[in-house]
Formats: sequence, structure tokens, C-alpha cells
Amino acid sequence: MKKILYILTIALLLPFASSCEGMLEEKNYGNPTVDEMMSNPDNVGLLVGQIYADLKWVHDHWGYWGVSSLTSDEGACPVRYPGEDWLDGGYWKNLNSHNWNERGEAFENIWNTTISAAILCNKLIGMLEENKDVMDATTYGRYIGELETMRSYYYYLLFDCFGRIPYLEEFTEADNQPLSEPYEVWSKLVMCLEKNAPNMAVVRTDSDRKVNYGRVTQGFAYALLARLYLNAESFGCTPENITINEEFYAANPSVTRIAGVNDFYTNAVRCCDNVIGTGYSIESNFFNNFKINNENSKENIFVIVENGLEGEDERSNGKMSNKLRIIALTMHYAHQTPWKMMEKPWNGFCARPKFMELYKGDATNGYDVRGAGPALPEGMPVPPYVMEKDDLEKEKGRKYSDDEYKAYRQNLLKEYHAQLNTGDDCYAVKAKDFGTNSKQQWGWFIGPVFDGSGNKIVVDDKDFGAIITTSLNFNATKKDNNRCDGARMFKYEVDKAGAVKWAENDFVLMRYADVLWMKEEAIKRGGAGTSGMNTADFQTMLRRSFAYSSNPEAAFQAAYGDVNSWTVDDILDERGREFAWELVRRRDLIRFNKYHDVEFVTAKDSYRNWFPIPYAVLQKSFRDENGNPIWTQNSGYVGSSGL
Repeated sequence: MKKILYILTIALLLPFASSCEGMLEEKNYGNPTVDEMMSNPDNVGLLVGQIYADLKWVHDHWGYWGVSSLTSDEGACPVRYPGEDWLDGGYWKNLNSHNWNERGEAFENIWNTTISAAILCNKLIGMLEENKDVMDATTYGRYIGELETMRSYYYYLLFDCFGRIPYLEEFTEADNQPLSEPYEVWSKLVMCLEKNAPNMAVVRTDSDRKVNYGRVTQGFAYALLARLYLNAESFGCTPENITINEEFYAANPSVTRIAGVNDFYTNAVRCCDNVIGTGYSIESNFFNNFKINNENSKENIFVIVENGLEGEDERSNGKMSNKLRIIALTMHYAHQTPWKMMEKPWNGFCARPKFMELYKGDATNGYDVRGAGPALPEGMPVPPYVMEKDDLEKEKGRKYSDDEYKAYRQNLLKEYHAQLNTGDDCYAVKAKDFGTNSKQQWGWFIGPVFDGSGNKIVVDDKDFGAIITTSLNFNATKKDNNRCDGARMFKYEVDKAGAVKWAENDFVLMRYADVLWMKEEAIKRGGAGTSGMNTADFQTMLRRSFAYSSNPEAAFQAAYGDVNSWTVDDILDERGREFAWELVRRRDLIRFNKYHDVEFVTAKDSYRNWFPIPYAVLQKSFRDENGNPIWTQNSGYVGSSGL
């Protein structure tokens, strides 16, 4: 009797409920035979392609991206006044200051979505294993490798956040499984990726890139391995506690046996070398990696594919799927007009002031285009706080007519312009080009906002000034804070053509530039290997930082010195400049023991290198014979011995 293949349908899988129960229902479509379904590589490819749906949550501000950026030094989300925009019960401020607890909504989202996605990968792996006899070896090898690598990535995200996780390599519910310790998870991820990486699809040509775009490849598998090796110590791994077995070393002779700490870094170098020379290259223009059509980038190794279309969001029943949210999260309300955005930006996320100090340059040599150009004039006053009409009447103890309230606002504006005493000058180099040029100029935005004709936008219905500052009074009261604080992320190009849909830039998860810098850091930490700083790709990467300078190489050296003399701390600073808001900064700071020393952080507890296992997750975990949860809270948090 022929086997019957039960197909998981897109209709069932794409909603991705926070629990895996509904996600894993099976549906029989006319009992197609294995021969009819699994012998066709296209059918298998469509089936496997469903594992990428949960990636949409990775760049959500209520998910991995939010906790990665807002708990590091690169991002902040202050309360925006007037009003109480982004207050949300103090949630964002608690992330910024490291005062979170086990009730954080983002933590629960990360846990549920990554585990659901990993379980789906295990389900499909089981299906392919069960039916491998009717598949050709090439098809089977490719898709097993893809499934196991994506499972590893989902587990990596979960592991990076919580450390102790229910790691599984077979299809079963996760809630009744014990939590593996961080060094155990690390070992399992390494062994799985090392096994699969050599058999993954290799991107060597443009046609390879088109076929594999948005899917994990050999380059990604080795890059993720390099990230695991480079961060092994920060994950609590030692040569003594890792659980890599002898069978693994025997089957993988290229892997350096980990007998000492330096062996972690030697393996990181090897993995980077396995990516170098396989078809990726550094884009001469930094912003090509983040353009609306960044699918043409030869530097991006792995992305979240976006099409700018609306879709249902299970978490909030909103319409946020298939849209790059960073643009909406950071841009000022006044940015809606210049770019004809279908919805007013949310004006929340910005850079912390000290982070912006990483970017250097001067008027003679040029400015780092990944930054925001020169600083605003020293001592530039903050735009005034404008009371709502009701609040003004309460303070003054009388009613105001519409004309009187308008005059109140106009007088404040007049006083503010008198304080500025700068006429119509731009505060940011190339600022006007944001309104009149299709070419993006800087990675961060400061200064006035201009409309499509190059006219400065000064006032809107609620707020004076669309003048973005680098300063941020994080603990400000209503009257001290305003809607223009903080440089805004601008590396992702905004569609200035009057788009009728949301942003469709593909979100970058791994770039070739990261591979080059990981290799150099691993060497400086003791890994065996030859520096690639003098290679063409590396030099292109340095020169493009000063793309608008007459001598980019000289400008880079004037700002940052001879890169060959850099220490690992210098590399950390450069990684901050190069990979801002690209999901690496939190782990970078932990690796350098600087995670709790950043601006605005008040809770400096080392146990916060791991996030707490969410309260709701602990509540639903299975109980032992004494009624205690089989999962316990991470050390240091409330309920560390259970609930």
C-alpha cells in the first residue's frame, strides 16, 4: 500500500498562532501519492518555503529586533510629548534602562514564534525523512539542509535571548521537554550547522542569487557558525563544558578540535573563509544594501523578503505583515508629506546621543555617510513645548479662542526662531537632498525636514519644529521633552515616488561585511588565520564610509586612523557604525562586557545578559509529580525557582 502524504497548507501555516497547536493541523488533499507530490522538486520547494513566514516577527519592534536595539546603546524609544506617545506603561523605557521583568510582551512573542517555527521545521524534516525513498538525492539533501539550517536560526534567536531553551531535533511539543543549558544548545547548533553547511546551495552567480534569494544558503550557514564561534565565551561555553562528541570530530576533519579558548576563534576564521570567495562582494555604495530594490545587492547574504503589502497580524489584529516597519517607527510625523506616505510615521525610535559620537569626520576631509553628517550647532535650543489647548486653559485658568490659541503658538515659534538665529541654513549636510534628490545621502537623519520641493517644514497641527536633534533628555518631564529628540535611522531608503503601499525594502539579516569583520576580530582574539584587511573587498568597505569625500581612503584614516593598528575595541566601535539596527549590537556589547555600561542604563545586573523566560510561558509548562513547573526561571529574576 502506497504511503499517503499529508500536506501542510499555506492557508493553515501562515497565520502562525502563538501556540503550535493549530499550526500543525494536517489536511488531506485528495490523498495524493508520494510519487505525485515528493518526486517533484518544485512541490518540495513550496512546502519547505513555508518555514520563512515567521521571519516577519524578527524585525518587529515587539520582537527580536526591538529587544536587540532598545537594550543596546544604538537605540532608544523615549516618551514623546506633548501627549504620552510611546509611554505604554513604561515598557520601552524599561527596555532602555534594563529594568525589564518576566512580563515583557516582546519576550513572549519571541519565545512563541521561534519555537512554533522550529517545530514546523521539525515537522517537515520528519516528512522528508519518511519519504526520502521517492526523492532524488539532490532534492533531499538540499531541502533537509535548508530545513535544519533554518531550524538552527530560529533556535539561535531564542537561545541568544534566553540561554536555556527546549532544543528539539524531532517533531514533538516543546512544553513538556526539559530546558537545555546554554553550552548544550551551543554545541547542538554548531554540530547541526557544520553537518549541513557543506551541502547547502552556494551563491556564485547572479542566477544562483535569484534562485536562492530570501532562502538560507551555504554562505549563511557558515556565517551563522562564525557568529556562534565568535560569541562562544559570551554564551558561557568553555572547552570543558561543551558537549561536542568524538563522532562529530571524526566526521568533520576540517573542524578544529576545541581544546582551548583560541580554538573557538580559529573555527570562526575558518567559517568566514568558507564564505569569502563564494560569490559575495562588498557594494561600493553602502546604501545599495538597503534600497527599495535591495534584492540586487551582492553583499546581502540573507534577508527578510518584503513586498510592502498589508496582511493580518495575529498578535494585534493589525495590518503589519509584509512591511518594513523601521521606517515608520523612526521617522517624524512631518516626514509623511515629503514621501507621500500612506500613513503618518510613528515617531518613536531614535539613536542614543553617545552612540552618534561613534561617527566622525570633518568639513575638510568629509563625513562618515553611515552617520548623520556634522553635529547640530552647539547649544542649539530644543524646540519649545506646545501645550494642548485644554492644558493651556487649565494652566492659565481661562478659556482661549481659536485665534488666541493660534497666536500663542505663533509667538512660541517666533521666539524659537529668534533663539536659533540661523535663518534658513540647514543643520545637516546634504539635508536638502532628502527632499529633492532620489539618492539617499546619510545613514541617520538630523536637522530640518524638507518637503518634496526643498521647503523647510516648520510646523504641523500639534508640534513646532520638525528639526531633528541628536540630543535626548531621556528622563524628561512633559515640558522638557519633545517630538524631535534623537537622530533617526535612515539607512533604509524611503520611497519618494509617492508610493501607495508600505515600505518594501527587504530587511537585512546577514551581510558579507559582517563576515569580513568577524574574521578580523576572531584573529585579534587569538584565532589562527591571515588578515584580509588589504583585500579589495575590505578596502572598498572602508572607502565607502566616506563616499562623498574627494579622497575616501584619506578621509577614513583621518577620522579613524590606520585600521591595521586597531584593537578589538576599535572593531567594536566600527561594528556599531557599520551594523546599526542590524540585530548584532546587543550580542556584540555582551561579548565585550559593555552591555550594561551604556547610556541611560540603571540596572547593571550581569544576569540580564539573558532575558527572563516569559511568565506566561512558565505558567503553561508541564508540571512534575509535585505540581511544580518543569521549567524554572533564569537566575536573578523573580521566580527563579519556579512559579
